[in-house]
Amino acid sequence: MSDVMIRVPAEVRDRLAVLAEARGTSMRAVIEEFAQSTLTPEERRERAERARAYMAEHFGHYVTDEESAEMGHKMRAAAAAHRAETVGR
Repeated sequence: MSDVMIRVPAEVRDRLAVLAEARGTSMRAVIEEFAQSTLTPEERRERAERARAYMAEHFGHYVTDEESAEMGHKMRAAAAAHRAETVGR
């Protein structure tokens, strides 16, 4: 395994330290988890297509591009509202 130095602002470093401590792990492990769990644009497209195929096969409904975009917008809005709510605590 090779090591890489990543320069980030102090606030990011401090947040990584807090996250690592809360999880009982290292900053390296937090960064590894992020890298492994974050999907690339291509992976997101593949998952969306698999979900669409599943919906069509099991529920008889093909999700249109418009429906998909609308749901994406709703999910982003809900996530933003949740973040705003948790920051205010």
